[in-house]
Parts: sequence; structure tokens; C-alpha cells
Amino acid sequence: MKINISDIRKEINRIDFELLKLLNTRMELALKTKKFKLEINDDSREKEVLSSVGHLSPYLLEPEFSQNLFRMIIDESKNLQKKYQTLIGFQGEHGAYGELVARHHFPAQVYAPFAEYNEVFERLEDGSIDYGVVPVENSVGGPVTQVNELLLKSPLQIVGEAKLKIKYCLLSLPETDYRDIKVVYSHPEAITQCLNFLTRNNLEGKPYYDTAGAAKDLSESRWKAAAAIASPLCAQLYNLQIIKDHVANHDHNVTRYLVLGREPRGQKGNKCSIIFSTQHKAGTLFNTLKLFADAEINLTRIESMSIIDDAINYAFFLDFQGSDLDPKVHQVLENVKQASRMYKYLGCYLESPTEEMLPKHS
Repeated sequence: MKINISDIRKEINRIDFELLKLLNTRMELALKTKKFKLEINDDSREKEVLSSVGHLSPYLLEPEFSQNLFRMIIDESKNLQKKYQTLIGFQGEHGAYGELVARHHFPAQVYAPFAEYNEVFERLEDGSIDYGVVPVENSVGGPVTQVNELLLKSPLQIVGEAKLKIKYCLLSLPETDYRDIKVVYSHPEAITQCLNFLTRNNLEGKPYYDTAGAAKDLSESRWKAAAAIASPLCAQLYNLQIIKDHVANHDHNVTRYLVLGREPRGQKGNKCSIIFSTQHKAGTLFNTLKLFADAEINLTRIESMSIIDDAINYAFFLDFQGSDLDPKVHQVLENVKQASRMYKYLGCYLESPTEEMLPKHS
């Protein structure tokens, strides 16, 4: 195929986009290092980086040019370290639904992706990040078991919640004709929840580790005759086109997210969460729940989870409306604590309405 200037410019545009993404990732890492430094300025580290850049410059780039470029990058990194104070972690690649929630709950801050839920918990516990955003249940898929297991063991507090109306979009490369698409990549849960659309359009769903990861790799690998199912934020972040939005089997697909912190945020809440286990006797769970009914406290969620423990077979996750500053609520919690074999208070926070949380363009 004969190449022309238009094709070359398209490739330059693609590389420019990748360079900007890599620069953004570098800035995120620089912000993470702030948590481990006493001072923003680190002269020895700057000299090390500039020396390395000078030696590694490819043949078309003069060492002086590369070093000047990286001086600007280092200066901008330090400016960002002075400007941004809050790091919010979420599971998945950039563009994940957890990032949509993080952006909505903490506007104009820094959002740090982690591969696994346990990494979000661990980095929050060791102080590497300030808050974490994790899904706890989905209206279609049910509870997120791994997150519930981590909540059972973690010392972290719930400081907020968000209910996100999941919007699954079919995304493709800008140059792709939708009629050529044969394969669609996404997380197995997303493929299942969009199966009617895929079947109706004779598209093969290919499981991938993450919805946003599928969009990211589609953008970087330039897969032919392929698309991804992911969030609308992914289209913005990875320069993809939205071929069709709302491709899920059900219109009412809501995921409830928890905002986690090391300490309560110091604001009055209207919803509380606890975990408890009861004695292995008939009627003990009923008697515990009756404490809330007698106090006219409305339960919004009760979930049981089996746990591997010789002494405890089931833990119950309970959410209810009310403030821990209310004497009536305080007394009920004391009674539950006294009646339980295991009791853990997770926090009091503001109840959230269901929202779509569409990405905002900069």
C-alpha cells in the first residue's frame, strides 16, 4: 500500500497521544513519591535523572535537548507535588468505573489505579494514598465478594458511598468501520451483562481482565475488527469513538461504591455500616435484627458471607439509615455489640443517590 503524508500525520498524532499519556503516568508516579519524601526538592535524584537521560538519548536527539526537556518535566513534577494534596486509589486501569466515582466524589484531585482490590486497601493502610474507592455490590451481579472479605479484616473506615448507574459503551478505534467489527473485548461480567446486544449483532465476546484495560489495549495495540465494552471515560482517555452507548441487557444496572479512609471524615452522616456474627443458636440473628425493628431503624442492606474460621461460620454485613450521633442508634449498636460473637463498626457517612456520573471534558 502506498503511503502518503496524511497517513504519516495520523501516525504522528497517535504517537503524540501516547507521549502525553506516558507523561501523565510519570506525573502520577512523581506524586506518589511525595508521600515518601521529606522535601519536594531532591538535587541528587535530579542529577541522576538528567545524567541518565543524557547518556540514553537516541541518535536523533542531542543530549542537551533531552536534558532540557527533562528539566521541564522535573519542574512540572515539583509544581504538581506542591499543588495536589490528595491521592485517591481505585481498582483497574484509568477509565474504570471506580475512577468515575473517584472523580465525582473528589473533583480536581489525583486518581491512582491499582491492579487488585487488596492493593487499594494496602496502599491506603500504609499511607501511600489518602482515600480508596471500591465497589461493594451490583444490582445485577450481586455482592463483590473480595471487597467484603477485605472489609472484614481491614481497619479502614467507610467515609462515603456512591451509587453509579453503569453505562456500558461499545468503543472502537477512530478509523474502524463498525460493520467490520467481529470481536468485542471486556471483563467477563460486562460481557455477560451485555450478552443480548452482542448476540443480536453477531459479535463474539472475548473475556479480558478489566473493562478499562480492554479499552486501553485496544488503543495501544490497534486491534483490527475489534471493539471494547467500557465506560464513556475510556473513550475520552484513550482516543476511542463511542459506536453505541447503553448496550447492557438491563437499563437499571447500579453499582454501589464505598469511599474508604483511615479515619472518619468528621462530618455527620445519615447511614451506618457494621459487620457482626451471632451465636450458633436458633433465633439469635432474628433477635439481633429485632433490635433495629424495635428502635424503628430502617435496614437498607443485609448480606451474609461464609468465612473460614473454627469459631465463626457466617458474618453479616448490615447497612441502616441513621446517625451514630443519635443516642437511639448508639444504644442499638451497643446492644448488638454485646449480643455478637464478633462485631465491627465500619463507619457513618452520607447516603448517596443513584447517579450516572458522566465524564467531564477538560
